[in-house]
Amino acid sequence: MNDKTVGGVHWSFWTISVVALIFNLMGVTNYFAQMNADSLASFPESYRPIIEGRPAWATGAFAIAVFGGSLGCLFLLLRKSVAFYVLIASLLGVIVTMMHIFGVAGFSSFEIWMGVLMQLVVTVFLIWYSKRAESKGWIS
Repeated sequence: MNDKTVGGVHWSFWTISVVALIFNLMGVTNYFAQMNADSLASFPESYRPIIEGRPAWATGAFAIAVFGGSLGCLFLLLRKSVAFYVLIASLLGVIVTMMHIFGVAGFSSFEIWMGVLMQLVVTVFLIWYSKRAESKGWIS
């Protein structure tokens, strides 16, 4: 083993996978916080109408986005190619969540949109990265 590989995989694969897992686990934590009325009271005023008025389909899409992203990153760490498909499901959840937020908030809150767009960019990157890792033989 040299300083560029760990278990036959470039060190950057492990770094990206762990950071992405932490990012998605923060989304899971946010999901649970939004489901708790006490912690919802601590959210900024601009967030509450979106969360409190969210229909079940948008809540389900949010759950798919964050839990799918976390599971996809876990599959990356386990070096399983199924990560690609789970991350695609997560992307669909992100897109449906964006549709709801756009319908409620429009473009009025830069802070809300930056959070959603960041999730979109990270998820698209992870889908691409999972295919790249597969082509390099890091996952199978």
